[in-house]
Amino acid sequence: MPATAYGPTLDFHRLIAAELPPEDGQDRADAERGFLGTVPDAEVVGADGRVVWSLKPYAFLDDETAAPTVNPSLWRQARLNRTHGLFQVSERIFQVRGFDIANITFIEGDTGLIALDALTVADTAAAALALYRRHRDPEAKRPLHTVMYSHSHGDHFGGVLGLSTQAEVDAGRVQVIAPDGFMHAAVAENVIAGVPMMRRAAFQFGHTLPKGPAHQVDAGLGKTMPAGRPGLIAPTRLITQPFETHVIDGVEIGFQLAPDTEAPAEMHFWFPGERVLNLAENTSHTLHNVCPLRGSQVRDALAWAKHLHQALHRWGDAVEAICAQHHWPTWGRQRCRAFLADQRDLYRTLHDQTVRLMGHGLKAAEIAELLRLPPGVARRWHNRGYYGTVSHNVKAIVQRYLSWYDAHPANLHPLPPVAAAHKTLEYMGGIDAVLRRARADFERGEYRWVAEVMKHAVYAHPGHREARELAAAALEQMGFQAESATWRNAFLLGAHEYREGPPKPMPPGAGFGLVAALPSEMVFDALAIRLDADKAGDLRFTMAWHFDDRGEHWRVEIGNGAMHALALATAPAADVALTLARPTLDAMLTQQLAPAQALADGRLAVAGDAAKLGLFFGLLDRFGLGFPVVDAVAWPPG
Repeated sequence: MPATAYGPTLDFHRLIAAELPPEDGQDRADAERGFLGTVPDAEVVGADGRVVWSLKPYAFLDDETAAPTVNPSLWRQARLNRTHGLFQVSERIFQVRGFDIANITFIEGDTGLIALDALTVADTAAAALALYRRHRDPEAKRPLHTVMYSHSHGDHFGGVLGLSTQAEVDAGRVQVIAPDGFMHAAVAENVIAGVPMMRRAAFQFGHTLPKGPAHQVDAGLGKTMPAGRPGLIAPTRLITQPFETHVIDGVEIGFQLAPDTEAPAEMHFWFPGERVLNLAENTSHTLHNVCPLRGSQVRDALAWAKHLHQALHRWGDAVEAICAQHHWPTWGRQRCRAFLADQRDLYRTLHDQTVRLMGHGLKAAEIAELLRLPPGVARRWHNRGYYGTVSHNVKAIVQRYLSWYDAHPANLHPLPPVAAAHKTLEYMGGIDAVLRRARADFERGEYRWVAEVMKHAVYAHPGHREARELAAAALEQMGFQAESATWRNAFLLGAHEYREGPPKPMPPGAGFGLVAALPSEMVFDALAIRLDADKAGDLRFTMAWHFDDRGEHWRVEIGNGAMHALALATAPAADVALTLARPTLDAMLTQQLAPAQALADGRLAVAGDAAKLGLFFGLLDRFGLGFPVVDAVAWPPG
């Protein structure tokens, strides 16, 4: 079937267009205010000549009229998110927007420069800094001496090596400030469950899809994700109190910790000299995620609302501009107070009304279908669901309080997907009968139901081309209707994989550049989740790891299919003792160095039962980033 919007989708778009808030042009004016300059299409080319980031593929958004394959509300957001360049927010505060999915904010001190966040990869961060210097500091007279991480998500710290180096930080020339708990939160989310999250992130952001009106148009918070590996420099200074005030290079900054909101470790910034409030990622021009489609621990919508409430009452009477690390600022005291109050009410309403309906026994899917935001909240462009949605946020809130189990005993121990699919199709009269009925439902625009039924059909008959095509067509129409960019991306990538299959597996270690910044305990935690308990069986042995560059001694125990690591003050006795520098282990874990080569080079010394080293690495599972999502996973592999 061609990638076209059918009648029911066009009817849906007309209904949406009629219900949208009035267009006053204010968001466009705010997005363009303070523009100082940019480069064509915000294009960033890496050292290897590869295009890391470019807005050129989004030229189709020049048209003010939404394509029939895009929800008109999302089309508006996608056009706004295409705005790029260096923008002045206040006398000392500047933002580079549109060079990554996130923003980077530069604050001019008396003698140097402060960077608030670091984008996703080094190439985009370096390009943003170069753009700032071109327009504000062409002779580089302001050294960058401070990097502040607003929170623990990769698109806000992953590009730090494009701003500074570990050597500069170690030498004390650059300080890195972060909220309390930053390192644990950053690592726990990006490492422990990093592989499945990276695979699922493709469905959320759509960065593996082509760009175009029938494909990826936006990601809600920004355009998409840049290419490349993230890096990390650990903080040298933590903000630990609920409110702290510090003067950095003549700039007074009030810090507000906002934990368990959009990220487990997050903070806000008040610049009294500028009358500017930066709310990190807890306010933006969209409803955010209480749990993103890529997965994460469920966020606390109640804490989110309360931290915004505190910010409003602490600084609301003085603020003249609110900016954040996505989207564009809001100016004017009255508008700022209204914007902050609206966003606060958005998360409070979602939380309280979801929990209220839980109290009546409604299940997550029922609440998601029923709950409507109050008109005063819903009739705001900045509260619309371009990134998160009411539907999946409601389900996340229920999950936070009541877990995955909806209390219906039939759902406590259901059949797994493939077995359930075979039985379902058998009860429905077989694949031919199912397809006949599903085609009729598709013609009536019942795309949600067709997608559900075809999910079973493909699980039961994975090679059935007609079933796969009908499944793809249903998801495609759902994508064309979606106001949420993340829903659209998920539906359209699902349709693509029904037609083309999952992507080719990426090489081991690809896309993972955080290992060097991890504390050793977290490295061992990451290794422990790779231990294949079936292979380990009844094996029992111990290992002593000596990191001679750090003076660390670790005892690792393998037994009962589990791995435990313990830091000790002195070298422990063990079946095998390994002496190496931590970077050597990091290189082995990222597949840049084989253990045998490390031995041959003298970078790894082994004492005791050397066979245990090969045994250990042989027990470690290897993850791929191309596992099926819309198809069943073959288990065991191979």
